[in-house]
Amino acid sequence: MNKDKFLGEFEQFLLLAILKLDDEAYGSTIRQLLAETINREVTIGALYTTLERLEKKGLVSSRMGEATAARGGRAKKYFSVSAQGQAALKRSKQALSSMWQGLTIKQGV
Repeated sequence: MNKDKFLGEFEQFLLLAILKLDDEAYGSTIRQLLAETINREVTIGALYTTLERLEKKGLVSSRMGEATAARGGRAKKYFSVSAQGQAALKRSKQALSSMWQGLTIKQGV
């Protein structure tokens, strides 16, 4: 059996959002993209807890931006998906595709 862990749905959404946002992937932009794209409101606590877990797993990395006056002197924390994170997403996509193969969902269910 493969030792690689499967990604949860929310983890997949976060990794995909970070990839879509590229150099603009930080807390509020990730939350906004999830709200607009999948109609899912995410608390900042849930977001950063999951991002921290993904970082510990080596699936994302982070870097601090410059502090700005508009943010009260605080810096933004930017995220990027690592090669390991991209591989995990690909495995997840392949596994889901395999499970969906040949299935038809009944109407009204």
